[in-house]
Amino acid sequence: MNTTAPVALVTGGNRGIGHETARQLAGLGHTVLLSARRPEDAERAVAGMAPAVPGTLVPCRLDVTDADNVRALARRVEGEFGRLDVLVNNAAINYDTARRAVSVDLGEVRHTLETNLFGAWQTTQAFLPLLRRSPHPRVVNVSSESGSLESMSGGTPAYGISKAALNALTRKLADELRAEGILVNAVCPGWIATDMGGPGGDPVDQGAAGVVWAATLPDSGPTGGFFRKGEPLPW
Repeated sequence: MNTTAPVALVTGGNRGIGHETARQLAGLGHTVLLSARRPEDAERAVAGMAPAVPGTLVPCRLDVTDADNVRALARRVEGEFGRLDVLVNNAAINYDTARRAVSVDLGEVRHTLETNLFGAWQTTQAFLPLLRRSPHPRVVNVSSESGSLESMSGGTPAYGISKAALNALTRKLADELRAEGILVNAVCPGWIATDMGGPGGDPVDQGAAGVVWAATLPDSGPTGGFFRKGEPLPW
């Protein structure tokens, strides 16, 4: 294993945007920790693409809602690599297009926030000591334009509100970590043809490219921004 290669963790990396982001980062020579809630899903994802990329892909179990599991993985990464260079908070659930804010079960909303907001939050906190050891640390929160207050409308309440909150977290973290050189940005992949996005969207490689762009920004790059395809989006 190349111990000098950048080390990246992609949450929810077994399918969709996360899977393609892991593939592209490995293609750039990163050592990528491809995580999934079930270890067999991570192992299957790695086995399906490992021979085709120059970087190293490492399957790992990570349930971002399980604080003990998050801390355990952080200890493992510390022991094996001593640092983390890139954290991609991609894991998300419940694109609830059939729901309405006036009637949605708030238990469903809380469940969505546990993954989409608090999962990313506690994962970032747990890995922050390792990011601080990186010469070029990056945090990418995979968000959605459905979380943009400027264009927000009714429907999709749990998902949209969780992504608006993730955008707010992005701003808070970016400001607090700016002086340490840790760049924190939110990225909307756009409408992508994945299991969550459904048919008709752009190819998954195009959506992941914007995530990889934010994960590989130069030290002079932006922080605290909201982007799609490298271009700013309104909050």
